[in-house]
Amino acid sequence: MEILTQLIDFILHIDVHLSEIIRDYRVWTYLILFIIIFAETGLVVTPFLPGDSLLIAAGALVSVGDTGMNVNLLAILLIIAAILGNTVNYEIGRYFGVRVFKPGNKILKIEYYEQTQTFFLEHGTKAIILGRFLPVLRTIVPFVAGIGKLDRNRFNFLNIVGGIIWIGLLLYAGYFLGRFEFFKKNFSAIILVVIVVTLLPAVYAAVASKFSKKVV
Repeated sequence: MEILTQLIDFILHIDVHLSEIIRDYRVWTYLILFIIIFAETGLVVTPFLPGDSLLIAAGALVSVGDTGMNVNLLAILLIIAAILGNTVNYEIGRYFGVRVFKPGNKILKIEYYEQTQTFFLEHGTKAIILGRFLPVLRTIVPFVAGIGKLDRNRFNFLNIVGGIIWIGLLLYAGYFLGRFEFFKKNFSAIILVVIVVTLLPAVYAAVASKFSKKVV
């Protein structure tokens, strides 16, 4: 419970924590952010890492703070991290298959697999791009694409497009909005709204999946 509380605090106040990281590690912050984005998109066991909030906060801090960081260089590095992460996740899915999702698994819950399957059925291969903007599904979608052996060339194309759109949109949105006083004063509330909105499709998929089981 304490770990969960700390994680929630980190996400909701990620601007404060990220500011501390930049202050303490300076140029190494590029590598730290690269690793976080790579792990969140590339390791199926780490869907809890911050993604959207991290990008928005990073963009905002670079725009107003004396960080010594370049937003364009950061964007390029994080796009590479996001693309590499999804590629690794896809290849792991192709290799291990569906057997890693088991009832009772606290991290790779069978519900995640079912939600992602529903998402694929509704959105097809567009899920590779759309899934970038949905917590949890962002980590699970490329893994399930690998399990389903989605054509590798098609996956790579959608992966690159999705990575560029996701990183570019959120990082530069934070970079632009970070200059406004209202955004800085209400950052935690804005991040909470972003989290709730992006989680809604996953919640809907979970409810729909359970409802369909009861009907059957």
